[in-house]
Amino acid sequence: MLSINNLSFYFGSRPLYDGANLHIKPKDKIGLIGANGTGKSTLLRLISGEYQPDEGGISKSGDCTIGFLNQDLLSYQSDDSILSVAMQAFERQNFLQKAINEVLHKMEHNYEDKDVEKLARLQDEFDALGGYTMQAESEAILEGLGFTTDDLQKPLRTFSGGWRMRVMLAKLLLQRPSLLMLDEPTNHLDLPSIEWVENYINNYEGAIIVVSHDRFFLDNTVDTIVEVTGAKLVVYSGNYSFYLEEKALRNEIQKGAYENQQAQIRQTERFIQRFKAKATKARQVQSRVKALSRLDLIDEVIDESAKVNFKFNFGTQPGRFILHLEQVGKAYGNKRILKNANAVIERGDKIALIGANGKGKSTLLRVIAGTENIEGERKLGHNVIDSFFAQHQLESLNVDNTLLDELKMAGTGKLETELRSILGCFLFSGDDVFKKIKVLSGGEKSRVALAKVLISEANFLLLDEPTNHLDMMSVNILIQALQQYEGTYVVVSHDRFFVSEIANKIWYIEDEQIKEYPGTYEEFELWQEDRKANEVVQTPVVAKVEKTKERPQNDAAQKEAQKKIKKLQQQIGEWENKITELESQKQKVESQLANPAIYEDAKKLQDTNASYQQVQSKLAEANQAWEDAMLSLEELESTL
Repeated sequence: MLSINNLSFYFGSRPLYDGANLHIKPKDKIGLIGANGTGKSTLLRLISGEYQPDEGGISKSGDCTIGFLNQDLLSYQSDDSILSVAMQAFERQNFLQKAINEVLHKMEHNYEDKDVEKLARLQDEFDALGGYTMQAESEAILEGLGFTTDDLQKPLRTFSGGWRMRVMLAKLLLQRPSLLMLDEPTNHLDLPSIEWVENYINNYEGAIIVVSHDRFFLDNTVDTIVEVTGAKLVVYSGNYSFYLEEKALRNEIQKGAYENQQAQIRQTERFIQRFKAKATKARQVQSRVKALSRLDLIDEVIDESAKVNFKFNFGTQPGRFILHLEQVGKAYGNKRILKNANAVIERGDKIALIGANGKGKSTLLRVIAGTENIEGERKLGHNVIDSFFAQHQLESLNVDNTLLDELKMAGTGKLETELRSILGCFLFSGDDVFKKIKVLSGGEKSRVALAKVLISEANFLLLDEPTNHLDMMSVNILIQALQQYEGTYVVVSHDRFFVSEIANKIWYIEDEQIKEYPGTYEEFELWQEDRKANEVVQTPVVAKVEKTKERPQNDAAQKEAQKKIKKLQQQIGEWENKITELESQKQKVESQLANPAIYEDAKKLQDTNASYQQVQSKLAEANQAWEDAMLSLEELESTL
């Protein structure tokens, strides 16, 4: 379907790709990984045609269509509703809809055979392309990505960047390109939406390339890993867990081959050095010199599993209790987040705050930090020193500072050698420490901001989505740093692997209360599954108990209720008969419209179309009346 052949692309004088090759087949599910700066997003832009290769080429089949979700789409604005923006994906269908409306309007005043024929062709194509279901499909995908039914008619401009990105993802999914390219799609999704996207990708009929730092997401969605390393594309036939095992095996083999070759080179060099002055050995020496020059050198294995060896200390030990929240309430207008909520954070707690967007995770984090006005009481413990990390704090970094100067501003009084060691832990080595903040990528700025938080000597950390924009190596460094951190922290994150590695308690907001699970994320997931299964089993029993409680004690009231039930049952039967009759009428009209001969008589076509609209309207009304009667019946029966 698409082939990358001997691709070379230079960023200044540095080759991002040098003779790279990759073949993408229909239905391939590819995870594209690599350290920040290796060119993952660049490759997607090369495939999309936004960038042109310096050497080599990218060829694709004639029927290959490409859809590309990238971070630039965050800036897209529109006054159209999000449903309208998503439905822009149906370009041909929208064109046909407009053309059909124009023909129908014209036929209201002037009937011509050619217009009737044109209308039939347009309607046939519109139907074949799924035009009658495009709105329902758009609504389903938007709601799957976390939007409510009420949100669908709101203008795109009123939503934040992360929610606008979801709309653009919905539009892209509706286009169904034969190659779907997603650049960090989970950055702006909550856990329920991530799981929905995973399911969608698993059922997607085309090929997919995903750039992601979310290990669980890659494990659940891809069957091939392509690593960008050494300006090449290295393919692993499996998901991310398979890649880790296979990479370790390949590295072990490469390490052995490298060491054997180095030993051979040293032996050859010693022979040359020893006998180069002897005329009798001249031919042999020259032979070995030529052999060395022709040798295809094996690269040394680079250890990419960076280790954090710096111990993050703090001078002041807090008391046993870090924070008490008592009878806390918080609302934004009519939207209530918390009501009479209570929570306690103890020294040593490693809490992950999880849940769907809009439930109030970031709000609760600000409540804990003391930056939100609340009802109730927030009590900070003895000797507690907190430090807050959020994505917007990247903007507070002084862009004219060097990395070293920025860490000095943390006010810890650490020596330059210590600060260099800390920056080294966060993958900034050598002269990197003298780079200006303004030349750093988003992921690099995140690492600097996180380093500042971790060396601040705070004994209580609050971290809001710290893994956003970090590559896997950087996420691994952050995990190690938090595992070594002896203080207390609360982390908001949607990265399931990250949460599973750093949390000993799970918090979530439910029924306007702060709920706690005292265990790891894996244990929490198992508990949630058991809880849902028990709810399904117990629902009939609970309903029966509730019915008993609400049973009318008054005999007269009970008789009156039974009378109403009988009347409703009669009405329901009448509506069911009416619906059956209308469905039969609808089938007859549809069979008339399916007859090509009807399109030869404009008047007959108009009358039949009118009949079809009328029977559809009556059927919708009958169905609604039947549903209302059924709901009323259920309510009455529940009181007996």
